Amino acid sequence: MDEFRRRPVNRVTRSVNQPGAPSQSPTPPQGSMPPQATAPQQAPVTPQMTHQPIDDAPTLGPKPPKKCWKKKILWTAIGFLGLVVLGAAGGWLWYSSQLAAVNKDDTRKILVAIEMGSTPTQIAATLKGEGVIRGEKVFLWYTRLNGMQNSLQAGSYRLSPAESTPQIVEHLTSGKVDVFDVTLYPGAVLVDTTKTSEAKKLDVTTALKRAGYTEAEIQAGLKADYSDFNATLFQGRPETADLEGYVYGETYRLSSSASVEDVLRASFNEFWKVIQENDLIAKFKAQDLTLYEGITMASIVQRESGGDDKAGIAQVFFSRYRTGEVLGSDVTYQYITDKLGVPRDINYDSPYNTRRFAGLPPGPIASPGKDALIAVGAPATSDYLFFLSGDDNVTYFARTVEEHEANIRNHCQQKCQII
Repeated sequence: MDEFRRRPVNRVTRSVNQPGAPSQSPTPPQGSMPPQATAPQQAPVTPQMTHQPIDDAPTLGPKPPKKCWKKKILWTAIGFLGLVVLGAAGGWLWYSSQLAAVNKDDTRKILVAIEMGSTPTQIAATLKGEGVIRGEKVFLWYTRLNGMQNSLQAGSYRLSPAESTPQIVEHLTSGKVDVFDVTLYPGAVLVDTTKTSEAKKLDVTTALKRAGYTEAEIQAGLKADYSDFNATLFQGRPETADLEGYVYGETYRLSSSASVEDVLRASFNEFWKVIQENDLIAKFKAQDLTLYEGITMASIVQRESGGDDKAGIAQVFFSRYRTGEVLGSDVTYQYITDKLGVPRDINYDSPYNTRRFAGLPPGPIASPGKDALIAVGAPATSDYLFFLSGDDNVTYFARTVEEHEANIRNHCQQKCQII
């Protein structure tokens, strides 16, 4: 035990150098290896602190540009403003397009009834349903923006798909009795069954459709009984005959609520006025014609003439009529074949074919104009028996077959080939 206590313990002692004292190495224990030579230790270098600007402080990654955030905000604002401008421009273009006419080429006049007490929303729905505006909401926006919603008035209006929304709103807010024009044409037939394009047709049915009437309304009007209108005007007209020849060509201004019957009665009034003012009943009688026969003859003259040559054409027909010859008018057989929907045939078997049958056809073949009616009442005093309308649209007259054939050779190489 005592030996254990007395056993020497190897210890390594460090001496702490005092300032100014020489450094001492520890004494190695007995029996140990001598220590290796070590390099002399240098006194630790205390780093000196220097004051630098904060901008020069070390950073992680590249140094960002100065005021970059301001540029980002500026470009963001410019981009947002651009989107707003583009959106506004696009919205305005759409709004403007919705105010435009539904179809600028559709000039029909459609009867639109706005009931008393209708709200702006109901009015917009009615107009949209009739096909005269593009959209209900745009109509409401337009009237609201212009302070017109409370100015829309009930009534009957003739509106067209060719009118813009502002024009239609003007109709509904003007406070005036709405009127519209119906144009009927001299020389028109009741219905054109040929393949002529709709835009070029001048028949009564097409004219009434353009005024906004339906097929059913037109047919009902054409078949209505007008015997109570003026007995003298329709004197001599067969009971089974239609109104061919009686729908006088003129432009009529009527109230928006006018029916097809109203339009036709207006045309009969104008027709009767022309007859009276020009004393046509007496003049037709002087030519041995009744009023109905005079209207029939005038309808042929109207269809054959292209200008101011009607009195001369009437004279040719009267010369043939009085001698019992056929009138020889191409337009008469063309009328009946077109009406029946059969191919045109110069030899078609019908009393309307004045190439085959002498005398007047059973009735008018078109609506004669004022000049044609006057020409039949006072034909020219020449003695021609033939005429033709040349390729230059000039009428050439002849007294003999030879002269007529020469006129064909010299002036009618194209038109005279048309059946």
